[in-house]
Amino acid sequence: MLEEVFQDVYTKFKLHFYQNVFQRFATREATLTTVESFCMEGIMAMGEPTIAEFSRMMGISTPNAAYKIGSLVKKGYVEKIQSTTDRREYFLRPTQKYIDYYSISYSYLHTVIERVRKRFPAEDCDKMEQMLSVISTELMPELDMLANSLGENAFVIGEVIESEDGGKGVKLA
Repeated sequence: MLEEVFQDVYTKFKLHFYQNVFQRFATREATLTTVESFCMEGIMAMGEPTIAEFSRMMGISTPNAAYKIGSLVKKGYVEKIQSTTDRREYFLRPTQKYIDYYSISYSYLHTVIERVRKRFPAEDCDKMEQMLSVISTELMPELDMLANSLGENAFVIGEVIESEDGGKGVKLA
């Protein structure tokens, strides 16, 4: 039962993201291909990875990743920031153009979290937060590379704020 419910929630978040991607195609707003959208999701999740870190995480060759990143740079969704310690290395930073695009999907997460806070007692929300934190930090070792790549280059799309009812949310940057 837990597996089915977790899968259901996960699928709904994915479907919401896909709806946004395809709605942008339908209205001709999107200049990102579906694969580019997934690449941008990966870059956002990783913070500000290097091309090598991105290619390792996605399981693709560095030249393939460099090609995809080049396309995203040309379209204005990613900028390459030169490392101050190693001039040969560049960090990938999503631009404001992509953050505006991405915030639609992220706002849905915020909406769902606000609904959770209204529906359940604070103790349950705290327990849910603890459980999700353990799942993320301890029970998903396959993605340890993601956690290690965040560090000081973590990309923050908002700040934690307190709502009127004492709950916490994220204010988009």
